[in-house]
Amino acid sequence: MARSVSTGAKIGWSVAAWVVALLIFFPILYAVITSLKTEQEAIAGFSLIPSGTFENYITVQTQRDYFKPFMNSVILSVGSTILALIIAIPSAWAMAFAPTKRTKDILMWMLSTKMMPSVAVLLPIFIIFRTFGLLDSRVGLTIMLTLINLPIVIWMLYTYFREIPGEILEAARMDGASLWKEIVYVLTPMAVPGIASTLLLNIILAWNEAFWTIQLTTTNAAPLTAFIASFSSPQGLFWAKLSAASTMAIAPILILGWFSQKQLVRGLTFGAVK
Repeated sequence: MARSVSTGAKIGWSVAAWVVALLIFFPILYAVITSLKTEQEAIAGFSLIPSGTFENYITVQTQRDYFKPFMNSVILSVGSTILALIIAIPSAWAMAFAPTKRTKDILMWMLSTKMMPSVAVLLPIFIIFRTFGLLDSRVGLTIMLTLINLPIVIWMLYTYFREIPGEILEAARMDGASLWKEIVYVLTPMAVPGIASTLLLNIILAWNEAFWTIQLTTTNAAPLTAFIASFSSPQGLFWAKLSAASTMAIAPILILGWFSQKQLVRGLTFGAVK
């Protein structure tokens, strides 16, 4: 029987949810407001009233090559996501439907790699990239972004695959389906919500990755995160232009998240409601 909730409680929880949402969204809102100010107004102090100038956006697009880092971000995020899914789907299938006594240990080991500070392995990674000529290259960064997000991708897919009845895969085997057909034609279509949410989350994580993109690139493969960091220079920090560049960088991912929010929520709650 469903628990009855009073109208006052509903209003109270709704107000609390809106307050939390506004607090989370406020930094983005203030960045947009700051991008519409002059540099003098931006450094003058806190103010929610912009002058309405688009000078900073024009400067970012004309004096800096915005299109190149934008395309680098698209290529790196999409490429690393596709590569991660190609590796993670068979791996998650093996752990979900053919587990061994070491499966849980492997999962915990993969998760533990996310607990290590990135700077702790910066030097060996840098030396490896320099040795193999992968510095400031899209190939090198795609591999790096794939590796750092792969544990999360495998964990999410493993969780989704565990919710799929094994009897369905057994029936496919009895009908003569090979292992490849079982994964491609039976398992993958049934886990589309989970795969879609994993794909979207990995694109967001790769798009927002700043540490490795700044450390391993200079110009050729620099994505939008490195593009934003370039507005901090020895001459000073240009707040208005930095805010304009940040707004232009987060706009595509915000639009993607807005249009795919239903699919994302559906995938993240996949298997939670029986």
